[in-house]
Formats: sequence, C-alpha cells, structure tokens
Amino acid sequence: MGTGGIARAFATDIALLGDHVVAAVGSRSLEKAESFIKSVPGAKAYGSYDALLNDSHIDAIYVATPHPSHKENVIATLNAGKPVLCEKPFAVNAAEAKEMVAAAKANNVALMEAMWARFLPHYAKIREIVASGVLGQLTTIHADHGQRLADQNIARLVEPSLAGGALLDLGIYPISFAHMILGVPQSITSTAVFTDKGVDAQSSMIFDYSNGAQAVLNTTMIVQTPCTAVIAGLNGYLEVNRTFYNPTSMRLTLFDGTITDYPSDYKGHGLREQAVEFARVVKSGAKESPILTWADTIAIMEIMDTVRSQIGLKYPFEN
Repeated sequence: MGTGGIARAFATDIALLGDHVVAAVGSRSLEKAESFIKSVPGAKAYGSYDALLNDSHIDAIYVATPHPSHKENVIATLNAGKPVLCEKPFAVNAAEAKEMVAAAKANNVALMEAMWARFLPHYAKIREIVASGVLGQLTTIHADHGQRLADQNIARLVEPSLAGGALLDLGIYPISFAHMILGVPQSITSTAVFTDKGVDAQSSMIFDYSNGAQAVLNTTMIVQTPCTAVIAGLNGYLEVNRTFYNPTSMRLTLFDGTITDYPSDYKGHGLREQAVEFARVVKSGAKESPILTWADTIAIMEIMDTVRSQIGLKYPFEN
C-alpha cells in the first residue's frame, strides 16, 4: 500500500527471497500503481486502497504511505482481516500507535512495525554481544543519523502537514537503537534547530537511565554525518560502522586490548529480513514479533512524543 521510494526498495529487496511475492500494489492513483508494477512481474495494480484490501489472494499488506496516513491505513487493513507490516515511524504519536495495536487485538490479526534495522543480522549479533556481558556494565551509547536532505525539496521531510522533520524520519533510528540496548530512559533532555516551515532540521538528545547509563543521540537532515554507533561498557566498546542501521561491519575492542572484527558480506539492501520475520510471525499464529513487540513500538513512540514536547514540534493535524 503506497508507491513511494521505500515501497520500491522493499519490493526490490524481497525479490531476493524465494518464498515471498509482491502480488499487488494499491495506490490512490491507478497510474502510479501501474507504473510501479512495471518492475514487479505478475503483480496487479489497484487504483484504490479498498480494492487492494478486497483482494482475497493477498496474505498480508505492507503499508508504505506517508506518516500521517499510517493509522488510518493500518486500521482499515486490520479491520479487513489482513496482517500488517507498517513502515516506520509506526505512527505520528503514541496515541495513534495505541489505537493501531488495539485494532490488531480486536481483529486478532498480526501487526509489526517495519523498523527494518532491528531485524538485520548485525543487530542480532549486537544483541548477542550485549547479552553475553563481555562489555561489562553498560554506561554509554553514541549514535547519529544525518543526511543532507533539507535542501532536496522532499515534501515528506519538509512539510508539517506530512509530519516532516528529522526526528520522525531519521531520528527514529538512533532512538530505536538506544531502546534496543538500554530500554526506556528515566529522563530525556532534548534541543533542536527548526526549519523556516516549522519542523526540526536537527535534534540532539541525551537519555538518562536508572542504572546510570546515558545515550547521546543526534539526528539532522541538514548535513551528512558518519551515521555510526558505539556501545561502551566498563570492559570495552563495540563500534558499529557506517551506516549503523544498514548491513555493516563492527569492531569489538576490550579494555585488555583484545580486538574482534565482525566483517559484513551482506548482499542487498536489508529490507527483506523484516519480511522474513513477519512471515514467520503470521505463519506461527502469533500476533507480534519478540524482536520488536507492540510494547517496544509504543515505548519508542512515547520517547519521541517526549522529545517533540521538549523541542516544541507539533503538527497542524494533531489535536
């Protein structure tokens, strides 16, 4: 559902899987849907979302519409009885996310946030390394995500009506990363620089945790940054190379001087792992993934709500 750049990248990446097929695409414009399927052999084009939902041959829907449309599109799909993989950010705010989860529960249908990085092989290795205790007590996370996009005239990033800004589109990556490692912070300190249109061009955050750890996070759509991440503990640190949310290499450096490299030989974009996990969830009869639960998704949205409140970022369509 949706024909933007991320939908096309997703369709291209899952073509590398032998057991997944893009069977149809739905758009508000039949012309856009027909253009989309030119590169997707065998797919049907639908000129409305309802037509897509009414196709009984579709097993599940990937929602890749603009941020403010996610809630409406996801709930309509769940009400149609179809499992949903919803592009990140899952919603514009936590209240919307809770409505979407409530709809999944009411319809007894699977729902998962397409925060694709959480399902990548190197993220699984990161969780394994952290769980092993080799880093010792964790004290510090650094993560940044900056791309030079603000001057590229991309509507979904610059327009308040489309929930634009760096935070929701880019900042969710370092925020989700920190949440994966340290959970929900005890307190948050945020500051931002705004565009002329009133969305955040750059936001910086410090998360403080009850165990004394801190996460120092930055997101910007003004300039390109290294897009790296570091997890540091008393016994060593793990460096996740550029770009930390894409398939990439890592290096573990321990206090005793031991260095372990984790090279990357991944092929493709990396969007297909979420589809594999989503299919496993649906086939198993489960309704959510243990890798990124509904509670996780809501907690991350609540964190972003707090940041937005602190920096004064509110969208015109919000109450």
